[in-house]
Amino acid sequence: MNDITQLYARLSSLAIFRNLLKSPVMEKFMALLSCPGDNVPAAVNRYSDFVSELYRNGQDFGSYILNFILEDENSYMLAKCAGTATEGPMEEALERELDLIQELCSITSDDVRTLLPDYDGFLPGWNTSAFDLKTIYHDRIANIHKKGYGIFAQYHMFCINDGKIVPIKHPDPQRLDQLSDYEMERNKVIRNTEALLTGGPASNVLLYGDAGTGKSSTIKAIANAYRDQGLRMIEVKKNQLYQIPDIIETLSNNPLKFILFIDDLSFTSNDDDFAALKAILEGSISGKSSNLVIYATSNRRHLIKETMTERSGDELHLNDTMQELMSLSARFGLIITYQRPDKKVYCNIVRNLARQYGIVMDDDLLIQKAEAHAIRANGRSPRTAKQFIELLKTEIISQ
Repeated sequence: MNDITQLYARLSSLAIFRNLLKSPVMEKFMALLSCPGDNVPAAVNRYSDFVSELYRNGQDFGSYILNFILEDENSYMLAKCAGTATEGPMEEALERELDLIQELCSITSDDVRTLLPDYDGFLPGWNTSAFDLKTIYHDRIANIHKKGYGIFAQYHMFCINDGKIVPIKHPDPQRLDQLSDYEMERNKVIRNTEALLTGGPASNVLLYGDAGTGKSSTIKAIANAYRDQGLRMIEVKKNQLYQIPDIIETLSNNPLKFILFIDDLSFTSNDDDFAALKAILEGSISGKSSNLVIYATSNRRHLIKETMTERSGDELHLNDTMQELMSLSARFGLIITYQRPDKKVYCNIVRNLARQYGIVMDDDLLIQKAEAHAIRANGRSPRTAKQFIELLKTEIISQ
């Protein structure tokens, strides 16, 4: 480790990893390094301020720095993702900065205490972990299509807020192995998703059918199952459809694969969002951006809420108008129907959920209670089955 008194100037030279200096912990650390050594009270205060900020992010200084640079959206990372040449000064800068950051990761509290030779009171310490920073970083670059960078390295589900992609920090943990029946329908979505991940031709998908049949759960479970293979999901509300072209532009050079998820999609006949989505679906979205598809769910096959008056209206070319309204769903390359389950399928779902939740009871009694609950809950569906099992588990419905 070089003289720590020179570290402030050396760190100030960072270019590729300059965002590191703006991180909360490093801002406090740099403030400590710049504090005059003869001002002991100020130095002790800045030292403790730095450690306090570090503790909010764990106790290991090196691990904090490593995680930050692996997720940093910097100029080198973006150039690699865009296929831009990095040979020459940028590669040299990368190697030298990684060497410097490796030194930084190894700094101990004893090293920093040398800045306070005239203070013999207690100062809190921290941990340091040994690792090969260069090897880890170059491995991340080589696997960037699976790991991602920036917020896409930290999270795998997102939504749109004020026109920005923001992470969902606590997403639905739905797993594929928790879903019962509907294997044929679900496998179509899985195969389409795998085609997206492997660079094959992937279609936009419309899942339509009865409420509570698992359409949304299927998409969420797939997003969870394939996150380690580079899949990310962004939920888009119906009133945000006009923002999709900007989202596509933002993600066009991203090495990851994305599902734009539109849940419970339907329109009125004079809905401006109808025209926006139709324009987006014109042709194949995958043809415009090979790393992105749209998955939508709806309880309506034709997506348009019609009235009898509209269907028998007085427009001269009524048939043309009706064809226009029905054409939107046809623009999805893959349409999958989720129908309400019959008694056999419903009972099978109930049994599987009972096993998952650890409920042990006589099968005839289980099915009898499940059927009674379905009558009270507006019919059989996977959602009704799950609600019934959860009520059993919490003993709101007695076993």
